[in-house]
Amino acid sequence: MSIFKAPKKELSTEVVVIKPQADINIFTVASGLLYERFVGIMILSVLRNTNSTVKFWFIENFLSPSFLEFIPHMAEHYNFQYELVTYKWPSWLRAQTEKQRIIWAYKILFLDVLFPMDLKKVIFVDADQIVRADLKELVDLDLHGAPYGYTPMGDDNTDMEGFRFWKTGYWKDFLQGKPYHISALYVIDLVRFRQLAAGDILRQHYHQLSADPNSLANLDQDLPNNLQNHVPIFSLPEDWLWCETWCSKDRLHRAKTIDLCQNPLTKEPKLARARQIPEWEEYDAEIARFTRDLAAQGKVHSRMATADANVLAGGSSTGAAAENPAPKVDELPVEDSKTEGKEEPTRDEL
Repeated sequence: MSIFKAPKKELSTEVVVIKPQADINIFTVASGLLYERFVGIMILSVLRNTNSTVKFWFIENFLSPSFLEFIPHMAEHYNFQYELVTYKWPSWLRAQTEKQRIIWAYKILFLDVLFPMDLKKVIFVDADQIVRADLKELVDLDLHGAPYGYTPMGDDNTDMEGFRFWKTGYWKDFLQGKPYHISALYVIDLVRFRQLAAGDILRQHYHQLSADPNSLANLDQDLPNNLQNHVPIFSLPEDWLWCETWCSKDRLHRAKTIDLCQNPLTKEPKLARARQIPEWEEYDAEIARFTRDLAAQGKVHSRMATADANVLAGGSSTGAAAENPAPKVDELPVEDSKTEGKEEPTRDEL
């Protein structure tokens, strides 16, 4: 009787090299060409203040073709890593219909599933933020067992006292002396976050609260602040985030990051506020020169990639506007065709 044996499989001797994660990992969300311009400025500010390796993580869902064309060239030129991530909204989780609220939801609801298991910490940084310190400090910071750390809302610009909604009504009763934190910058200990099943807790709580359309007015902020008793927040030192709206100018010189918070009193456009930050113009000019060089070399083709920031903000007609006419609607992503170049709606805390 013949016995047929399967041929032996040769064991591969090839060594698979697993590339270690960068020292600093930054998560951000940008939608619209103006905010993508802000992202480039934020990236420069991060890189100029650290000697550590840096990787940026972007939610792919909201990025324009212009940004997707531009970012590989920027990463190569400035020597940083980047990765596009996405997560399909679960069918059982109550959906949002407004694009801005969907973006806010992606900032907080899927932190446990967006990133690989070998990533230990990630820092969320708003697109419209200027970094003035080494973010490696945040990576190394002890969060004392909390899964994430946020900066409390500024409380020392007395002109804004009447707008501090967290000091009255529901929030005053709920917080019982605990701080209300701002969501423009936060560091997440992904290991601890997963140990606590914090993602499941956040999604379940969101699903319950979102049944009332009047709840979670500032979704990405209200949700973690409302869950402090179940998912603890470590309060970062106040210098980690400064914004003119809520914070005293007396401590601007100590600020480690500057956020272009919306001001409900003046409703000043973010672009006007950005230009009051000395290094912002420097970074913006460098990004503009870099994109013009890429266009001249034929490496990028989107006209909006080299547009003046005024054009991206829907500003008045300028020479740059004539040289860089706005794209036709069919050149924009479907979901962005009505919002490109516009400021995001004012949110009362930012």
